[in-house]
Amino acid sequence: MSVDLRVVKTRERLHESLIALLKEMPLEKIKISVLCQRAQINRGTFYLHYESIDALFADFFEQIIADLREAYLEPLRTKSPLKIKELDPKTVRIFHHIKKYESFYRIVFSKNVPLAYYYMLLEQITLNLQQNTKATHVDNDYFIAYQANAIIGLALQWAQRDFQETAEELSEILVKILRSKSE
Repeated sequence: MSVDLRVVKTRERLHESLIALLKEMPLEKIKISVLCQRAQINRGTFYLHYESIDALFADFFEQIIADLREAYLEPLRTKSPLKIKELDPKTVRIFHHIKKYESFYRIVFSKNVPLAYYYMLLEQITLNLQQNTKATHVDNDYFIAYQANAIIGLALQWAQRDFQETAEELSEILVKILRSKSE
């Protein structure tokens, strides 16, 4: 089944316009008419794809989370169970994901947006960890919370440094941190 390129392009324009507007105002203040004007489409076209701004955001967020899930699972594809001493930084793809969606993460990590975006991201990272973390000698909920916040902490620091380092450098940093914790 072939994908209609016009549909793909329209959705991309809507996602880009949504991100641009989220830099200016919270999600609940974005109007369909303003979004359509920014995306250079008419309201009818918008309604062919989405029923509301919330549905557009949910679709975009799901696209980001699906990519995040894939990035998180990448090191597990080569070695399962994963051993920190054998972890190859080249298989760590989470920072490549963040770089790919940098404009979204700049919004999530900015001080001007509601914490709801941050918590949505934290929830998804936590779900990924829950599905792929074995029980430890520590209460698993706390262990997973620690790991999820550590990943977000690195990403947040990277954003505060204006994404100066490459995704590869961040992967190296993460592996060094993990190895130093396991020694």
